[in-house]
Amino acid sequence: MMGGQGTSNPSARPIGIDRAAEAARNYIRGYGAKLSVTEVMEFAWNYYAEVEEKDTGIHAMELLVDKFSGAVSPEMGPNMMWNAKYSPMAGMMGGSYQGGATTVAMPVTPEKAAQLAQQFLDTNIPGLAVDGADAFYGYYTLHTLKNGEVEGMLSVNGFTGAVWYHTWHGPFVAMKDFGG
Repeated sequence: MMGGQGTSNPSARPIGIDRAAEAARNYIRGYGAKLSVTEVMEFAWNYYAEVEEKDTGIHAMELLVDKFSGAVSPEMGPNMMWNAKYSPMAGMMGGSYQGGATTVAMPVTPEKAAQLAQQFLDTNIPGLAVDGADAFYGYYTLHTLKNGEVEGMLSVNGFTGAVWYHTWHGPFVAMKDFGG
């Protein structure tokens, strides 16, 4: 799941975006009824699921679903390192991101996050643009666009403004919105 397909079986077929969503829903059941899967994206190397808190509308976590087995794990990168509420790393990071914070208040605004993300893209991956800024506890995740179509994603730290491009998905295939 870290950058390649999850099977060595040449006849294996992807589970499909709806089964990936169901796998993500099963994973979050351990959190009770307070979370919901709102979006699933299919990439060449994995499925990506975005999870939101039902009562606050704040994005809680990002998950990866293996394309062939349906195994679910927390997404690496910002979700593990910057998520101040739902990451097991939050308490290990020295409290630098309000460890365990239950607020999404961050000095970097969604607008500033989009600006920083676009500056990063203009410098490092010209031709890409950003779209929206989903607020998580400690960071934002934004879709990246090529010619107006989703291409991938990146995240911006809500406290430092650091940008982290998600390189582990592979090329974008499809996306399905599951609402909130």
